[in-house]
Amino acid sequence: MSWLPKKNVVVPVDFSEQSLEAIQTALELVESPANVHVVYVVIPLTTITVGEAWAVEDVGSRLSASKDFLANYLKQHAVSGITSEVREGDPGLQIAEYAQSIKADLVVIPSHGRHGVPRLLLGSVAERVLRHVECPVLVLRRND
Repeated sequence: MSWLPKKNVVVPVDFSEQSLEAIQTALELVESPANVHVVYVVIPLTTITVGEAWAVEDVGSRLSASKDFLANYLKQHAVSGITSEVREGDPGLQIAEYAQSIKADLVVIPSHGRHGVPRLLLGSVAERVLRHVECPVLVLRRND
């Protein structure tokens, strides 16, 4: 089995600079941009959150706004021809589930490299993906 090119590469994004680097890395590993699947996961609002408790925001409107934002983000950074997906739920689990559903060959995910309290509070999506995804994962280190 050849390492390159990959048929399906999943790239989770959070709209950071590291996300753009991950997309560019994924594009280098495939024959066609259509083989790159960019996925953004909307974190669910809890019932404690004012917006959810008072029904100010619903999941549908949040997903729709996120899809529009992702499309504009990709267009703004001249990324075209890729497949994009927006989901709601736990980011690590949703990324792993999406990768499995499209039979991904690889997940390319940036690491923010948080340590200490920020990591404790924010968790590590990359680590969760590593634990749950069935295909290889390429974790990109921060450049700073």
